[in-house]
Amino acid sequence: MLRLGNRIRLTRKEVERFTVVTGFEPVGVKSLEDLDAYIESCKNHFWGTSKETRFLHHWLDAARSRCLSAA
Repeated sequence: MLRLGNRIRLTRKEVERFTVVTGFEPVGVKSLEDLDAYIESCKNHFWGTSKETRFLHHWLDAARSRCLSAA
């Protein structure tokens, strides 16, 4: 993730990774609030208590943390 003030830009690799894992491309993500909204919508789409769902939610949180640490 590239960051300049409040603006962000996901790298091509990050966009591909989010798209492959969730099936939804993170379109229009230009701020941390946009990224959080994207992650929340993915979590809402993939809801439940199964092992796979818990893993996906954990992966999304970890991916957000990786993006922030890379910026």
